[in-house]
Amino acid sequence: MAAVVALAVVVAGVWWFVGRGGDEDPAAGGGGEAAPSAPGDRADCVQLVVASSPEKHDVLSALAEEYNGADRQVGGSCSWVQVTRPSSGAAAAALARGWDEQTDGPRPDVWSPAASGWIEIARLDARNADRPDVFPTEAPSIASSPLVVAMPRPMAEALGWPDAAIGWGDLRELATDPAGWSSVGHPEWGRFKLGKTNPNFSTSGLNATVGTFFAATGVSSDLTVAQVEDPAVAEYVRALETSVVHYGDTTLTFLDNLLAADQEGQGMTYVSAVTVEEKSVLDYNAGNPSADPDATDLEPPRTPLAAVYPAEGSLLSDSPYAVLEADWVDDQKRAVAEDLLAWLLEGAQQQRFAEAGFRTAGGETGPLATTDNGVVPEQPTAVLGTPVAEVLAAIRDAWEEYRKPARVLMVLDVSGSMAADVEGTGASRLELAQRATEGALDQFAEQDQIGLWAFSSEQAQGADPWREVVPLGARDDVVEDIASAVRSLVADGGTALYATTKAAHRSVESEASTDSINAVVLLTDGVNEHSDNDLRTVLDQLSTEGSETGVRVFTIGYGEDADQETLSAIAEASRARSYNASDAASIDQVMVDVVSNF
Repeated sequence: MAAVVALAVVVAGVWWFVGRGGDEDPAAGGGGEAAPSAPGDRADCVQLVVASSPEKHDVLSALAEEYNGADRQVGGSCSWVQVTRPSSGAAAAALARGWDEQTDGPRPDVWSPAASGWIEIARLDARNADRPDVFPTEAPSIASSPLVVAMPRPMAEALGWPDAAIGWGDLRELATDPAGWSSVGHPEWGRFKLGKTNPNFSTSGLNATVGTFFAATGVSSDLTVAQVEDPAVAEYVRALETSVVHYGDTTLTFLDNLLAADQEGQGMTYVSAVTVEEKSVLDYNAGNPSADPDATDLEPPRTPLAAVYPAEGSLLSDSPYAVLEADWVDDQKRAVAEDLLAWLLEGAQQQRFAEAGFRTAGGETGPLATTDNGVVPEQPTAVLGTPVAEVLAAIRDAWEEYRKPARVLMVLDVSGSMAADVEGTGASRLELAQRATEGALDQFAEQDQIGLWAFSSEQAQGADPWREVVPLGARDDVVEDIASAVRSLVADGGTALYATTKAAHRSVESEASTDSINAVVLLTDGVNEHSDNDLRTVLDQLSTEGSETGVRVFTIGYGEDADQETLSAIAEASRARSYNASDAASIDQVMVDVVSNF
């Protein structure tokens, strides 16, 4: 996905991360959301906006309410703290290019991303964009959660969990052994399959990628650019990446799919391991992978996850508390920020983080952190430091080259309803989708293959309701043809959703390979209007149970009339993900998120 960088340069003025980056909340972006207003009797108080990464937002927001309710006085003034939830990647990009409240939401005075690495990334992005450096050199942690490799417990136990030291090297051996799980006595589990998010979007993906580079070099600190660029390191990292089922912008895609597979008795076949934060293991094993505080009637999975702490060392999501050194953060706000930090670090507040599954700022675990619940409180015994920004940049560039290639068939609805105007944009649904699709082409890497189909129900008499516009081919060979063809699409006819989905899936599956991510991206704004109306046959065909190649169908419900429920069922059946673009004007961002899977 080297072209994510190019897109960032054009759209955002930065070269690293675009779009959303939170692990636990795929809907959380910069977003333009409004921060809650202070009540009338507090309207004259010092207003402090804290931008929190999504995974800890609920805890931090509840604590902010308590802080506000305590009516603390700072420097003789009252205060009011508002907590927003932009993802770490989105906030890093927005702060680096210059925060725009119209598109990015309320401008923060304090930024608490999931991990300190995002601060270094944003600092370098700002410097490269010739923007002011508003990031402090010191940002203390308010909570933490180590990166782990979460495995279905029987698989982890087959490798010696919880007592054995299991590292990236062991997983690499499994990934490259043609015998797969047979090498440890379990042929029924097939090949080793890794779920790993895209480091351009996700904190766990970033930390996992950095961790594999540490493992490949054999060092535990002071990783250098020269080491990252070593050909032997390339071979090591590439070998691990070959086992990835697909990437993505959020670990929730993997955890939701795993829980759905588990409920169908297939919890050992979807994926062998997922790189997540330790807290996510606790949430998953409670039957609540999204960590929804309002969830009820939770049903734990039949096969729980076990947290494997890489023997070579784990990186921490350390939740830094960065008081921005910006001209909008005056002395009064800074004083409130410092008072809030001191309060958050007190024992009672730290215990709240621990009770939610985090570790405290000092690394202490809470009551949930037990081996029975899938985590090992004494681990990790080795913690890796975040590399400097220049090394992170080198890792990013190297990962773009070494990551698993993709074969992606893009399938666009061109039914008559796509001609509808989208209010406030001056364009139709089709025109917005055309622009978003053309822009997404730049996100694919040189080693990827892309193709394009269009569908409606109005084709020649007796013909299929879909047509191959550009066959799957190497990116550099087809990208111009696809861009040109997309611009010439015309909206007409009905929506042959089911027939097209099955045909597209068959087409990709016919030449699918374990060496690639095999996928269909299907965008539609309607419901099935074709004579082929048996959804059950569609879902049965898409099931990846027992498949080593696993063609995944990522769906986009576009516009307010799209059949979101059916599209979710299609994505779930193929162990992919459905994206909601009911606000048609959001299709640019949604398309970026979709392509993050490849």
